[in-house]
Amino acid sequence: MTTSPLSDAFAHHVWATTRQLDACATLDESQLATTVPGTYGSILDTLRHIVDGDVFYLDILRGGTPEPFDKDASDIPTLRSVMEAHRAAWEEILVRYQATDPTTDIVEYEDNGYETHAPLGIRLGQVLYHGTDHRSQVNTALTSLGIEPPAIEGWDIAREDGRMSTIETTGAGKPVS
Repeated sequence: MTTSPLSDAFAHHVWATTRQLDACATLDESQLATTVPGTYGSILDTLRHIVDGDVFYLDILRGGTPEPFDKDASDIPTLRSVMEAHRAAWEEILVRYQATDPTTDIVEYEDNGYETHAPLGIRLGQVLYHGTDHRSQVNTALTSLGIEPPAIEGWDIAREDGRMSTIETTGAGKPVS
């Protein structure tokens, strides 16, 4: 299967979210209810919102085929399971749209009778922005509790899976012999 140049970005999106869910799995109800000014809501509500957003974006890109998901009833293990399943779903979407012009109009048909039109490239960019923004908010809330947030930068996944390394140089950009 051919992969998209965006495969790493979407793999990171899923990995970072599942890693954050894992970090929050040990929190008690009081900690999960923590809110910080300027963020979406409580830690749990924000995590639910991240996964629900993913469900929503995938539904649109699949042509409106809804994925069964009850945001309000979802606990951390359920959220993690849904998000983990999105690893393959995003790769499928990226392969499906790989040869598609990024300016192609993707239409969201809303229940209120309206349609929202946006180019494919904007919709894909929004998925990544949405996840990053809200994961940052959860990390802020964790920090407010005195909890070290998980390392979830793009560099972190690359180091973890062995695709990034650092080599000592002489200062002129040449490796030390």
